[in-house]
Amino acid sequence: MDLQKKVGRLLIAGFKGITISEEIKHLIHTYHIGGIILFGRNIGTPEEIHALTNSLQAEARKAGYETPLLICIDQENGVVRRLGEGTTIIPGAMLLGATHDPSNARKAGFMTGKELKALGINWNLAPVVDVNNNPRNPVIGVRSFGENPAAVAEMAKHSMLGMQEAGVMTTLKHFPGHGDTSVDSHLDLPVIDHNLERLHAVELVPFKQCIAAGADAVMSAHVYFPALEKKENVPATLSHSVITGLLREELGFDGVITTDCMEMDAIAKRIGTVEGCVQAVEAGVDFVMVSHLHDLQEQAVLRLAEAVESGRISEQRIKESIARIEKLARKYTSWEEIDANNMVAEFVGSSEHRNEMKEIYVQGITEVKGTGIPIKPEDRVLLVHPKNEYAMLVEDKRYATLTMAEQLKKVHGNVTSLEIDKEVPDNVNMNELAAEHDHIVVVTLNADKHENQRQLVRELVASGKPVDVIAVRSPYDASYFLNTNRVICTYEFTASAFEVVAAYLAGKTSIKGRLPVTLVSE
Repeated sequence: MDLQKKVGRLLIAGFKGITISEEIKHLIHTYHIGGIILFGRNIGTPEEIHALTNSLQAEARKAGYETPLLICIDQENGVVRRLGEGTTIIPGAMLLGATHDPSNARKAGFMTGKELKALGINWNLAPVVDVNNNPRNPVIGVRSFGENPAAVAEMAKHSMLGMQEAGVMTTLKHFPGHGDTSVDSHLDLPVIDHNLERLHAVELVPFKQCIAAGADAVMSAHVYFPALEKKENVPATLSHSVITGLLREELGFDGVITTDCMEMDAIAKRIGTVEGCVQAVEAGVDFVMVSHLHDLQEQAVLRLAEAVESGRISEQRIKESIARIEKLARKYTSWEEIDANNMVAEFVGSSEHRNEMKEIYVQGITEVKGTGIPIKPEDRVLLVHPKNEYAMLVEDKRYATLTMAEQLKKVHGNVTSLEIDKEVPDNVNMNELAAEHDHIVVVTLNADKHENQRQLVRELVASGKPVDVIAVRSPYDASYFLNTNRVICTYEFTASAFEVVAAYLAGKTSIKGRLPVTLVSE
């Protein structure tokens, strides 16, 4: 095998479209790249996903691969889910954390893996094992199981084991911890100043427990940890002391280490994506991920080959990474398995799967402040909800808060819904609207960032009508609204979460969740 094909095995690449692109064919045939990452832009119906993964593997086989491609995806569930139409909506991490029952994480993990595998996706970039102990964290938040390190570790372990039991490779992320940042690494380089003692007591707890339970892969964080890396502003991804010293040697992890996307600004705007890929391999990672631009993907492979030729990276170092990658590829996929998976299994998106997950939504959705006035069957209900927005660049753009109105109208006969962008429209008099209704439901989305949402709730409470607040993303929103009739946290704005909340508001089901984070007093 020539050198470019050897270093090519260390690349994970993405592409646009729901059919195989010429650029990705080129990377497969010319460089034998080791992995493909799929995003929402690649996702159609289950049949289209299945056809896409099959065509990717067919190209790999034609190119002479000994083991199939590893095809990965960020199917964390909740706010970060790539699969859409025709697949089961499965609860995200913080909703699972709110059930306080690790068996729910295992069930959700198993079902996630089962549906991914049926679609030809053999590697999930999950679970998130970050401990979310910073309410202002802009990138983790509800992607985490909660704020307690031991509880996060237990939930993450069972989520991982569930996916593995379904035959899907898993990834612990974002090492050594992204939970206590106030900067999004998609946009800049976050810094975590905690000392080693604190990191071992909090951030590293879930990683250690999951590694001991048989973790497959770990994804590095583009975060700078001064306690672990002496050179200023070197993110964990590029730090030999973090990747090799801490993760490999101290924690004893011998699985695959992958970077997060090297086109994120924390890398791209500081040292550049291509040079970053070389430094990441020098630090000890096995896979470098370049998710978007074909030119950067090709340049990364060529620069890695140059680094080996010049002696900057040893060929032995490349061989070690290839061996780890091949070992997991053999464990989680085979040409025989791909040949047998010739159509989409009937269980994908089945009513049986939906019903099983619905029970977890009932256990996780949380009433923070209860014992208020219920909605009566004859009540005229006003539902006010914000226009959808995304707090994180990593979130998928296909899910909308509008669904809450649709779900409430299904279970209650008299509902008026009003969507608000940033401000109440000039032609809408909220006092008059409130007077015309008996009960008010307000959906909040990232209310900590939007004073107008908080002010709207205050005005509606002043009307004297019972006001229920549904915090459909960050549970920390609830702290602003404890003077209302009821406050409910869904942790995500998925149709399944809205279905359960609507049924609860209409008195048709119970909800049993308990907050997995502490509210900040406002």
